[in-house]
Amino acid sequence: MNKSTAEGHFTALARMGYAARGVVYLTVGGLAVLAASGQGGSTTDSKGALLKIMSKPFGDFIVIVIVVGLFGYAAWSLVQAIKDTDHHGTSGKGVAVRGGLLVSAVTHALLALWAIGLLLGMGGGGSQGWTRGLMSSGWGQLGLGLVGVAVVGTGLAHIFKGWTARFERYMDIPADKNSWASPICRFGLIARGIVWCIVGAFLIESAVRARGGELRGMADALVALRDTQFGPWLMGVVAAGLFAFGLYSLLEAFYRRVNVSFSES
Repeated sequence: MNKSTAEGHFTALARMGYAARGVVYLTVGGLAVLAASGQGGSTTDSKGALLKIMSKPFGDFIVIVIVVGLFGYAAWSLVQAIKDTDHHGTSGKGVAVRGGLLVSAVTHALLALWAIGLLLGMGGGGSQGWTRGLMSSGWGQLGLGLVGVAVVGTGLAHIFKGWTARFERYMDIPADKNSWASPICRFGLIARGIVWCIVGAFLIESAVRARGGELRGMADALVALRDTQFGPWLMGVVAAGLFAFGLYSLLEAFYRRVNVSFSES
């Protein structure tokens, strides 16, 4: 296989990764919108979305395709971080962005491995055991707190990226589609940023209080929004935003610039 063919295959795999992430968030957001509107549904996270997909006709096959896409997305995030394909540089901000891409590579690879375990009938295991061990030492608490700060920072970055539409510099959305595509992307990024900020706050709280047990994630963030003064309305808006983030991911699958080169330079 020559270099151009390999690059073409990798680009296709990266785009498949964006699409896989889109399907997961469409499921998460759609279920949460139904829950907020009292039409059934439930609050869930990425793992719950995969479980829901598996319960449908041809679900196992769809999850297999998603797993391939998740590994593709993880590989592309790793390339982005190491080769700096989007030219973030080595400034403090650039290093932070590239560090976030490394974390994204790891988390999506872990999600794919979890789904493989599910397909093989091994069950999905929770985080209770290892979080208890983590909370048993001061270093573990500090590490969890730092992860929480990083997650909050990622959330704020998403909000900033959505508010300023900075994503447009990395995408080639046709002019005739940008009038509706850009607002969807901005809404989705801001909503995901809000959820990430809440999840990060949960992690920081767990570290400060040295509380082990099951770590709280996306589903718990939505429930926290539901329990505020404006309750279902606020949860519904953010849930719709997560659905919009799924659409944003699908748009990335088509229009995101994937600048990959396997040259040795």
